[in-house]
Parts: sequence; C-alpha cells; structure tokens
Amino acid sequence: MAPIWVFDPVAFVIPGVGWPVRYYGIIFGCVLVAGFLFFRWQAVRAGRPEDEAYAFVAPGALGVLLGARLGHVLFYNFDRFLHDPAWMIRVWDGGLASHGATLGLILALWLFSRRWKRPFWDTCDRFSFSAAFGAAMVRLGNFLNSEIVGKVTDGPFGVRFPGYDRLPAEFTPARYPSQLAEFGLGLAILGVLLWLDRRLGREKRPRGALSAAFLILYFSGRFLVEFIKERHGAADDFILSRGQLLSLPGILLGVLLLRRILKQRRAAAPGGRG
Repeated sequence: MAPIWVFDPVAFVIPGVGWPVRYYGIIFGCVLVAGFLFFRWQAVRAGRPEDEAYAFVAPGALGVLLGARLGHVLFYNFDRFLHDPAWMIRVWDGGLASHGATLGLILALWLFSRRWKRPFWDTCDRFSFSAAFGAAMVRLGNFLNSEIVGKVTDGPFGVRFPGYDRLPAEFTPARYPSQLAEFGLGLAILGVLLWLDRRLGREKRPRGALSAAFLILYFSGRFLVEFIKERHGAADDFILSRGQLLSLPGILLGVLLLRRILKQRRAAAPGGRG
C-alpha cells in the first residue's frame, strides 16, 4: 500500500499575535540566505565588492515573488483574475508559478547588470547556483504543503496526499511525488553547475556557459516531470501541458546560447574562422 503523507505545514505560531509561521516560509528564507551566499562567493572570487551581492537581495526576491504571482495569474488563472482582480494581490490565497518566477528573475538580473555595469550573461552565470538551489528547495516546500502533486498511479512510487485530495486516507488515491522529482532535479543541476564551473576553469569559463547549462537542464527536466504531474489550471486536452509549453522557450534559449558560445570558441581557436 502506498505511504500516506500527512504533515502540518505550520511550524509554530508567534506568541501574542497568533501569526502562523509555515515551513514553506522558513524554506523560502533559507533560499534567500543560501542564494545570497552563492552569489557572494561568485562576486568575491571575481574580485568584486561584497556590496554587489548584498545589493541584489531585495530586487532578486522582489523579482521572484512578483514574477511568480503574475505568472500564476496570467498562465494558469487569468479567468479568475478577470472575475476578481483583487485576487492578484491576495498572495496568501495561493498561486505562484515557477516559469513566472524565472521571467521576473531574468528581468531583475538584467536591471542589476545594467546598474553595476556588468555583462548580463556573466551575472546570470554567477547567479545560476542560487537559482538551482532555489528551484530544488521550493519543491521541497511544495511537498511539505501537499501541493503541486503528481498524477494518480498504481505503480510502486505512489504517495497518498489526503490534504490535497480532501479525502480520508483510506480513500485517497496514490500519486507520483512529482515535487520530490523536481527537488532532486534542482540538486542534481546544482551539482552539475559546480562541476562545470571547475571543469571550465572557474573564472576562465566561457561567458554564458553556466546559464546555458541551467536553462537546458532545468527546463528539459521540467518538461519531463510534467508527464507525471497533475495538470494545474489547464482545462484543455492538448498533448502537452501548459507547463511543458512554457518550458520550451527556456530550452530554446539555452540551446541558442550554447550554440553561440561554441561558435565563438571555434572562431577564437587557432586556425578557426572568424
């Protein structure tokens, strides 16, 4: 019989005010701290001031939150927004989209690189470690919350989520724990990025190489995981889910970036064509 996942998402309640503190919020706080530490490590290694890393904390967090919320509204629940526009600002009512978070983060990185006069893809490379770690930990938070679940399965890897299906445990169907698949995906990509950084010579690495690797690996992984994930907010019967369609531009951008890097390296090689 498939294991049952029942977990109280509230870590504790703040005394006096009665505000619940959820594990998801704690995880998000850890993502901000770890993301900053990764970005600071990259900045310091490049001989840049620590202030540069500190300066990205606020715009980076804001870009992720606003992008994730807008992405959820536009990509998955636009009809609900039209019916109730005020719902957009009720973030406590649920609804964040990772594809929207990616777009918000890219915009924040672009504005940041212009302000500090840094090459855009170099900034993205240095932030790729933070992005991979964040992608993994957010899915761990989804698992704790019994949300973003997988499709129903009779296979050996199913988990029952009574909190999601709103059914007694004995009547709850087993589902793929797709959140854990994406958690593992994020950690695996982080490992690959750390290996690539060393393999490509650290500060001698081609500009954009880590960004291309992240885009290709993460969105390809997301595309595959979507096959076992429950469709959220997608009422159509198209062969690809909305999450898969939204992953395709990320894969394409990564491939084009990688192609440009390889072309530049061939041109720079002895005897190569310019």
